[in-house]
Amino acid sequence: MNGRLLAIARKAKSHAPMEEIPTADISIEFGIAGDFRGSSKRRQITVLAIEDWRAAVESIGCSGLPWTTRRANLLVENMALPRRIGARFSIGDVVLEVTEETEPCARMEKARAGLRAALTPEWRGGVCCRVITGGQIAPGAEVKSA
Repeated sequence: MNGRLLAIARKAKSHAPMEEIPTADISIEFGIAGDFRGSSKRRQITVLAIEDWRAAVESIGCSGLPWTTRRANLLVENMALPRRIGARFSIGDVVLEVTEETEPCARMEKARAGLRAALTPEWRGGVCCRVITGGQIAPGAEVKSA
């Protein structure tokens, strides 16, 4: 079974609040249009699996915490994100390549005590990616291994 894209978010600058958006234009040059990290080739887009997020927040007794607290760009479901640098997967026509694990930072601990540690095991915090093939995506798009 393939997964699907649940939600999209971006931030205009470092430390800015996350803004959920209904669609996203993805490009090799800029990642998600309007997201400040887009020009970074290592961390253009971050992807989080809802199952990993739920496991993390439930482990600290805070299941109502919004996914945007993680500050990831894309939220997917029913897709085991690759846990290997260089692995590729697609979201609709967009192809992403994993460049690294998204390491939980001190901002997670500020959001909720214990969240940083809860996101640490088994790449629960998601993956950082670079764009291989751009396109437009919207929630409901199919997510699959490339």
